[in-house]
Amino acid sequence: MNRVVAHTGARYPILQAPMGWIARTQLASAVSRAGGLGIIETSSGETAICQAEITRMRALGLPFGVNLPIRFLRDDQMLRFVCASGVKFVTTSAGSPAKFIAPLKDAGITVYHAVPTLDAALKCVDAGIDGLVVEGSEGGGFKNPEEVSTLVLLQAIRARTEVPLIAAGGICDGRGMAAAFALGAEGIQMGTRFVSCVESPVHINYKNAIVQATETGTWMLNKKSTPCIRALKSQRTQLIHDQGLMSADALQGILGVYFDGDMEAAPALAGQSAGLIDSVKSAQQIIDDTVTGFFAITARLGALAQTRSFG
Repeated sequence: MNRVVAHTGARYPILQAPMGWIARTQLASAVSRAGGLGIIETSSGETAICQAEITRMRALGLPFGVNLPIRFLRDDQMLRFVCASGVKFVTTSAGSPAKFIAPLKDAGITVYHAVPTLDAALKCVDAGIDGLVVEGSEGGGFKNPEEVSTLVLLQAIRARTEVPLIAAGGICDGRGMAAAFALGAEGIQMGTRFVSCVESPVHINYKNAIVQATETGTWMLNKKSTPCIRALKSQRTQLIHDQGLMSADALQGILGVYFDGDMEAAPALAGQSAGLIDSVKSAQQIIDDTVTGFFAITARLGALAQTRSFG
């Protein structure tokens, strides 16, 4: 059996990324109902609200997960809440998961950690992680400034580890999913694709900006400082790109982007897969199309293997 499906309880090994303020019940429940795994974010730092969202998701009886971004948690309040909440699947990110693994696993929770490098992956495996979310530089949001593509990173990590891998970055459909599986993944995580879906709570201007973007429509910004991010090209991000550094308050207007549709209020986080997205679809349609595309491609490749032919 696919280990990601076994660990998550979802029908398909397709996860929705934990975008701050966006990945809450409205979006996560739509993804889970469609057969994927919705993830509730806690990176916004709105502890009470995020805890309420976790409780709401639990009440729906759907499979779901929670993300714990270690660097952004002010104390252990969210960790303790998650351990006591009945959540079965957690992804950790943004820091070492070493101190989180034991309490989470003691609570019966499966733990995957998001990694941007082989070195980080090996350290997580040594620490006892159950699986890894392999984040290539194509993805949106907070990134490692030392860019390694999903294509290369998956191969490097699979060659050195046996744990289940979820591929993230540059994937938005069945073609990307099939490619990830060919490289050793057992699941995929999509962020930009679900940000731009019907059930996403963000403003239509943000969704349309993703749909209209090309494959060269994003920049990696602030690579010489922290945080390094990937965002859509705009007048604001053009200035940051040209200057080479981003001011400490550059992301303060992010809610204006998300919910007011002011695309110049802050860098609009998005991955390179924006250039592959050509319409706003429902979460159900996205997952159905992804699964259909995945099996069509793998069936064709299977036929080639059977006949020892290249087509």
